Amino acid sequence: MENNITTISREELEELREAFSKIDIDNSGYVSDYELQDLFKEASLPLPGYKVREIVEKIIAVTDSNKDGRINFEEFVSIIQELKSKDVSKSFRKSINKKQGITAIGGTSAISSEGTQHSYSEEEKVAFVNWINKALQDDPDCKHLLPMNPSDASLFKSLADGILLCKMINFSQPDTIDERAINKKKLTPFTISENLNLALNSASAIGCTVVNIGSQDLQEGKPHLVLGLLWQIIKVGLFADIEISRNEALIALLNEGEELDQLMKLSPEELLLRWVNYHLANAGWQKISNFSQDIKDSRAYYHLLNQIAAKGDDLDELHMKIDFSGFHDKNDLRRAEYMLQQADKLGCRQFVTPADVVAGNPKLNLAFVANLFNTYPALHKPDNSSYDLNLLEGESNEERTFRNWMNSLGVNPYVNHLYSDLSDALIIFQLYDMTRVPVDWNHINKPPYPLLGGNMKKIENCNYAVELGKTKAKFSLVGIAGHDLNEGNPTLTLALVWQLMRRYTLNVLSDLGEGEKVNDEIIIKWVNQTLAKANKKTSITSFKDKSISTSLPVLDLIDAIAPKAVRPEMVKREDLSYQDKLNNAKYAISVARKIGARIYALPDDLVEVKPKMVMTVFACLMGRGLNKIK
Repeated sequence: MENNITTISREELEELREAFSKIDIDNSGYVSDYELQDLFKEASLPLPGYKVREIVEKIIAVTDSNKDGRINFEEFVSIIQELKSKDVSKSFRKSINKKQGITAIGGTSAISSEGTQHSYSEEEKVAFVNWINKALQDDPDCKHLLPMNPSDASLFKSLADGILLCKMINFSQPDTIDERAINKKKLTPFTISENLNLALNSASAIGCTVVNIGSQDLQEGKPHLVLGLLWQIIKVGLFADIEISRNEALIALLNEGEELDQLMKLSPEELLLRWVNYHLANAGWQKISNFSQDIKDSRAYYHLLNQIAAKGDDLDELHMKIDFSGFHDKNDLRRAEYMLQQADKLGCRQFVTPADVVAGNPKLNLAFVANLFNTYPALHKPDNSSYDLNLLEGESNEERTFRNWMNSLGVNPYVNHLYSDLSDALIIFQLYDMTRVPVDWNHINKPPYPLLGGNMKKIENCNYAVELGKTKAKFSLVGIAGHDLNEGNPTLTLALVWQLMRRYTLNVLSDLGEGEKVNDEIIIKWVNQTLAKANKKTSITSFKDKSISTSLPVLDLIDAIAPKAVRPEMVKREDLSYQDKLNNAKYAISVARKIGARIYALPDDLVEVKPKMVMTVFACLMGRGLNKIK
């Protein structure tokens, strides 16, 4: 690989890095085979569809060494080299050069002795700075950092002490971080590093992929990593309520003859598109099919704003009139500016500039629309209540934890709905790979699935997933068949997913213990020995031990591993009410993350002593303890 790369100039390498990061928007370090197809399309290749598919299949066969359908940057470079002598590379170059607003920063990379450049989008930086300035403007802990200047690099410096990141995580997903665990005063390099660990491990717990990011990267303010992480955090907040169980008015978006469970399978992005088109239909305007090409002229936005603006029907509601005088302006940029002035009347001008609208920046336009939805959904739940209310229950804590765990590992595509998004088992296969269960990727059907017989292809995948679980992973999967995964049987799907998460957690411990097999008894023994050595009075008999509901064994273990991490005055030890137990649990989980334990469990899991999640908490702390010894 190394020898080949020398034939690509530094300039080309930079361009390829830009192209790669443009597709790899979640910063996972990989693109998938179907994302590659999008890139070829964007490169305006004069090739029919079947030829593009052939190229993609060849790429996967030749360069995708572990056959997981994902390609990293080095593999990507070798693909381009093969195409370099052909016309393909010319159009490829053209498509990359089209991307405006790219700022490049020098850096070094293992794949090039010269060093490569990472690039970041100036537009994204401006949008995120403005969003953070507004979101945290009244927070006293951020006064020393805000407002940031969108036109310089202050964002990257301001995030370096970890406080802003922790605050943004709580803004997007309230109560994720216990504020008492954030170091706010007299910061030292050590306490700053703790804050950044707390932010990264908490981001992971809400489903952000942080696989390639360390606290050092954030301290150094590496722009492409900072923006990638910030986008994920902001998106979690923007999408939180674009979910039918949290916002039943979305039922109004049902198409004629469509079942509710079909609507519930849509991703937040798909629901937003459906929402925009619902309002455009009411306005008598044509539908859009994306947040890039179709919104560039701002006209769909004009009609959307007009539909959602308050009409003054309620006594306490002011009438907001949308001024259409700029609608017919011949200049796209001016028209976009007039449209954004109307959005400003609704307090929703965030995320895009006129140039972002006209350029059709998909990420920022998606954020703009999500913010509009969250502020003025203008939907009314249909009167007839003939819907299955069980469908509207929303996900349990356990389901959410599993989903966030998967997403934090960078599975592709992103899991929005635990059961329907696992129905073709592709996510399960990726998790098998990550837990070192050998997967034959040639045996797997990949999307797009045919209209006829497509579900059969998914069931074949699910059958193979169950077979691998039983034969290779040696999981206990009694009574589970492929169609149970395909249909999203909750109990049976969770049984498989839990065993994957457990195996992943124990693998981490086993690696730290020089490959020695780890089980529940070994973890409990280590916990009790560590507590005894530190002269703590707490101990546990099992992961069902009622004393765990106080979180005191967890807090004492943290103190034994990292003395001074726990502030004694924050912990209630006697006469504990339910609220006291919850406060202890919140504090314990945040401090554990702060000392470097990647914990996915929720405070309720400790208070209610949920043995599975309790096991992961102690296992992660054991990992942290063993790491410290090493």
